[in-house]
Amino acid sequence: MSHQAQPAEATEPETPHLDFQGTTPYEDYVQADVLTHLQHTLSDDPGEMVFLVTTQVMELWFTVIVHEWETAANALREDRVPVAVAALKRSVRELEALNASWRPLSQLTPAQFNAYRSALGEGSGFQSAMYRRMEFLLGEKSASMLVPHRGAPRVHAELEKALHEPSLYDEVLRLLARRGHAVPAAVLQRDVSLRYEPSRDVEAVWTALYAGPEDDELARLGEALTDVAELVWRWRNDHLVATRRAMGAKAGTGGSAGVAWLEKRAQKNVFPELWTARSHV
Repeated sequence: MSHQAQPAEATEPETPHLDFQGTTPYEDYVQADVLTHLQHTLSDDPGEMVFLVTTQVMELWFTVIVHEWETAANALREDRVPVAVAALKRSVRELEALNASWRPLSQLTPAQFNAYRSALGEGSGFQSAMYRRMEFLLGEKSASMLVPHRGAPRVHAELEKALHEPSLYDEVLRLLARRGHAVPAAVLQRDVSLRYEPSRDVEAVWTALYAGPEDDELARLGEALTDVAELVWRWRNDHLVATRRAMGAKAGTGGSAGVAWLEKRAQKNVFPELWTARSHV
């Protein structure tokens, strides 16, 4: 009588290495212990923790996005368009994650926000140095926005450097000019420390590009920039809606005009000619 083969005895999964000298390699790389001990709430309200952590998460996303846009700007300066487009596409996913950060705060009632608002004192999001670097890279330059950072020399120096460097869009327009497109000299030679102002001639350049082959390298660059611009607009609008819901039309922390200031910001298009050119294609 034959015997059926017995199934091989199940083996226990190998136990991962657990014994390290000092901290774990994961901790050494991620610095999780540092990150998870940076939350120092200033009120007794339990809702303050999610506000604080969400704000800190936003700062981390700002940092990543600045890195991507600086990578793109440097690549464009060197005529490496595919590298720039890849960085812009990564930043689109990061902007989507950044925008999702509003969800934990999007339904705050005035009473809930007021429970810990006083803990913010004069603190306000417009004081974020990393967010300011994002805005500078988009061409939204303003020397006055360095003033809040005069007491932090390193941060102030980084912002001053960013103020006087070409924005991401400046590098795009310089690339277009090198590729033979009629970007006006006045645009190419403008004071890059000032806010970018739309140009009819630049609009005409984008119109011609969009009227050409869709697989053109520069047209694809334009679409990657448009994806970024759309998500920045959504960020501003989500900020506006969350603020309006939490505090109505009251003055913002830090002396800003609150909702009125955010409404003005939400009306502005990033990379404006990429939007207006579409009406002429």
